[in-house]
Amino acid sequence: MIRALHRWPGLLALALVTILSLSGAALSVFPAAERLAAPQAEAGLTVAALADRIQAVYPGVEQIRRSPSGRITAYWFDQGAPGAAVIDPVTGEGVASADPNQAERWLTNLHRSLFLGDGGRIAMAAGAAAMLILSLSGAALVARRAGGWRHWFARLRGPLAGRLHVEIARIAVVGLVLSSTTALWMTASTFDLLPDGGAISAAPTEVSGETGSALDQIPTLQQTPVAELRELSFPYSGDATDVFTLKTDRGTGYLDQGNGALLAWADLTGWERVSETIYMLHTGQGAATLGLVLGLMALGVPAMGATGVLVWLVGRRGRPRIRGNQSAGHAETVLLVGSEGGSTWGFAATLHAALTQAGQSVHVGPMSGFAPERYAAAQRIILLAATYGDGAAPASAKGFLDRLNASDRAPDISLAVLGFGDRSFPAYCAFARDVAAAAHAKGWPELLPLDTIDRQSPQDFARWGRALGDALGIELELSHRPVQPQTTTLTLVSRRDYGAEVQAPTAILHFALPRVALRQRLLGSGFARFQAGDLIGIVPEGGTVPRLYSLASGRRDGFIEIVVKKHPGGLCSGQLTALEPGDTVSAFLRPNPGFRPGRSRAPLILIGAGTGIGPLAGFVRGNTRGRPVHLFFGMRHPESDFFYGEEFPGWQDEGRLTRLVTAVSRGARPHYVQDALRGEATQVAELIRNGARVMVCGGRDMAACVAEALAEILAPAGLTPAVLKVEGRYVEDVY
Repeated sequence: MIRALHRWPGLLALALVTILSLSGAALSVFPAAERLAAPQAEAGLTVAALADRIQAVYPGVEQIRRSPSGRITAYWFDQGAPGAAVIDPVTGEGVASADPNQAERWLTNLHRSLFLGDGGRIAMAAGAAAMLILSLSGAALVARRAGGWRHWFARLRGPLAGRLHVEIARIAVVGLVLSSTTALWMTASTFDLLPDGGAISAAPTEVSGETGSALDQIPTLQQTPVAELRELSFPYSGDATDVFTLKTDRGTGYLDQGNGALLAWADLTGWERVSETIYMLHTGQGAATLGLVLGLMALGVPAMGATGVLVWLVGRRGRPRIRGNQSAGHAETVLLVGSEGGSTWGFAATLHAALTQAGQSVHVGPMSGFAPERYAAAQRIILLAATYGDGAAPASAKGFLDRLNASDRAPDISLAVLGFGDRSFPAYCAFARDVAAAAHAKGWPELLPLDTIDRQSPQDFARWGRALGDALGIELELSHRPVQPQTTTLTLVSRRDYGAEVQAPTAILHFALPRVALRQRLLGSGFARFQAGDLIGIVPEGGTVPRLYSLASGRRDGFIEIVVKKHPGGLCSGQLTALEPGDTVSAFLRPNPGFRPGRSRAPLILIGAGTGIGPLAGFVRGNTRGRPVHLFFGMRHPESDFFYGEEFPGWQDEGRLTRLVTAVSRGARPHYVQDALRGEATQVAELIRNGARVMVCGGRDMAACVAEALAEILAPAGLTPAVLKVEGRYVEDVY
């Protein structure tokens, strides 16, 4: 509901709010410019002294006005001809024309009415209303994405367009709410839709009948500083019944032109003060700095409009269209999806179609929109949850666990949790398991036990579907066809071969960086943005399940590199290791944010064996800041599979690699990487006590032995790998 409330006003009123914001941003400059250009009155100058100076220069002066910027303007008649000028309060002489700035007048008419009179004012008011709706709904969506209002400035992830959209919104939303609210108030006031609220005070009729009182002898003018002046109107020449009218920041008064007596005074009402404050907030008149800040915030609207459209277009392509999706309040079955890349939405669409065909009314929505109070007719809730990184919530499930844990009790609706992941990763379906555990702790009734889907397996999904059908008492056949990610063609530039002597043929494959379209750069899609440690997916010819390889390079390196070992009978590895320079392969990119060194200056301890050296070498290559890096590398034999052996000396000379410790397992004395760690136990323990981050990449058995060795090394310090994992200082990429 909130997403739709945000999307459609934005799409329908995009042009209008863009005109509003750009013209408003331009207008915000004028109050500041006027403040800088206007001659300012000296401290302590009174209205009496100012009026006397001006009258001495312009005897026919009829009115003196002071704008919120401090600019003083005088209006007069000289031999029947009107005149006006900006006044230097020191001399009382005119120093600039009083005519309005033509550019400002043009922008003001555009901003207020599109040059269309009252009809244009109504249209721009509609634009302001759309901006207010966008701001409030956008704030709610940002809070949802960040995991709650307390995490408003939490670090973002995802494509550039989406991150830019939210980052601008985080900063600009307060200003946009203020600008749109005040604009609506001023429009309502223009059309007399608000009560007047002003004190009605007519000019007094009982006057002395005398004329000619000297300005510097009128007490009220003597007591009023110029800083409080808004307007002083002189009595009409020759009319003894007319009076001086003085308007200040405090109110309006009438002064006898004969004896200078204060005949009447009316303070500004509370309503008038509110109206003036709103005018100041919207125009910046009297608050030039605030106006500039609001103008800068308004400039974010076109950027948010462009990125919002891109995000919407990508979302339409990334999520399948679910026909017949029922509202949350009328559905018997509620499917909530936690997805990062979009594939889990495809499974939700398949399940929705099958349940609908079986006669169920079904609603599909994101887990981040979890709101049990809306599910009035729901008999069951099914959660389809992927996992992001090392067990974190995916993008469309942010805040779900926080809401569940904050609730007094779980909904009295049966629950089924289905996790999606890849068994080759240690955090396999970790988020789904956390959700199931939290639901059990809250006493949420269970429809089905937690189940998992490995590597988007249609067979696993069909098996789970039959179990769900049995629980519901219906026949349910789920025939799902995973949609493969859009691939990019990569061309092999060079290769280096290793391992033939130890019967483990391995190649470092070096691909050219593909050309990236502007749209991909904005969205961060394809190969527009990647780092060492991210994953490249390749679907082998004749296969259906993609094989993932860790990248040994980042975008800044200008190439794509992976380390591939040929496995007996391995379809994908066999095809890759058979590539020759000039050959091509179709691949896609999958971010792996859980396995990145981060931007800290704390030391890095990199531990890998075999092809696990790939991303670790990429981290070393990218260490241009000279962060302390200690690399432990296990190989079979230095003459056969010392991967990157040619580069390591140069990286050490450049300060990218602090220390390299190797372990050879096929020598006279087999030595493994965990043995190398034990041999450097004192230094390893000291580095970790001082805040070092440990990163392990390679086979699962190797990773288990490394964790065991580190547990021994850290025991005297009261630390364990598990504690380091909780602190985010121990991460693994194992297979």
